[in-house]
Amino acid sequence: MSDTPFTYLVFAVVVLLALIFDMGLLSKKNTVVSAKTALLQTIFWVLLAFAFGAFIWFEKGSGDAASYVSAYLLEWSLSTDNIFVFIIIFSFFKIKENNYSRVLLLGILMAIAFRILFIALGSELVARFDWIMYIFGGFLVVTGFKMFSSNKEFNPEENWAFKFIQKFTRTTNEEPNGKFVIVKHGKAFLTRLAIVVVMLGLIDIVFALDSIPAVFSIIPDTSKKLLIYSSNIFAVLGLRSLFFLLQGAADKFKFLQQGIAVVLLFIGLKMLVAKWVYLPIWVSLLAIVLCIGISIIYSICHKQKAA
Repeated sequence: MSDTPFTYLVFAVVVLLALIFDMGLLSKKNTVVSAKTALLQTIFWVLLAFAFGAFIWFEKGSGDAASYVSAYLLEWSLSTDNIFVFIIIFSFFKIKENNYSRVLLLGILMAIAFRILFIALGSELVARFDWIMYIFGGFLVVTGFKMFSSNKEFNPEENWAFKFIQKFTRTTNEEPNGKFVIVKHGKAFLTRLAIVVVMLGLIDIVFALDSIPAVFSIIPDTSKKLLIYSSNIFAVLGLRSLFFLLQGAADKFKFLQQGIAVVLLFIGLKMLVAKWVYLPIWVSLLAIVLCIGISIIYSICHKQKAA
């Protein structure tokens, strides 16, 4: 069953109301978010995502609901890799904690805009050229191998997004009173806050290059774009509260990257053999949960053993 205007309307209303509620709690200027608030907010976004899954079940049936939940968990697990990059960026640019919330919100909204464009483009490509799925699958396998063996730490100063901003905009190292733009000698300059906002949005493009093809392995039917949009957007919107929850515990999840890499390998291989081997949705869901769960448990145990 293809998407209907009613389901799009419900999704838009839910996201809009949730953002208003979220901004009312977290986006106030000069507010430092506590771990307790971050936990409550994370629970809120996860429950909201699953509540929308219940609506999908009621509206479209258990098959679409299972696809949505699997896609959401896939996107959520892949998006967690963003958080550790975000933590490094905030630390590198010495952003004050009371500005974290506003910067994250703007960066994530920018990332959502890019993802909507990528999903629309990806859906069009898949609809026109079914062989593109093999390219997506091969890309994910290569990315998974690289991610699994990579130990290189992210360096914001060497990142392409930072160099792009430096080349095409006027920037300043100042951050007066939490402003994003200041005017000096009649010219506008981006402050550190604005640089970080743009970097968060641009860097998510790289993550989207992995996550968007991956979600097509769960939902290959391009007539069901709402399931892809909603799973992506709910996962990304939950990043901000998850950032505050994990910012003090990033070193405890040392092997999460390897767990995400295995997920990408599994999804990529699944796409490559889909023509000959059919794997039901529950297999993908189980693989995602096991890979991420085992990597988190192993990271915690390894940390305790080292201590």
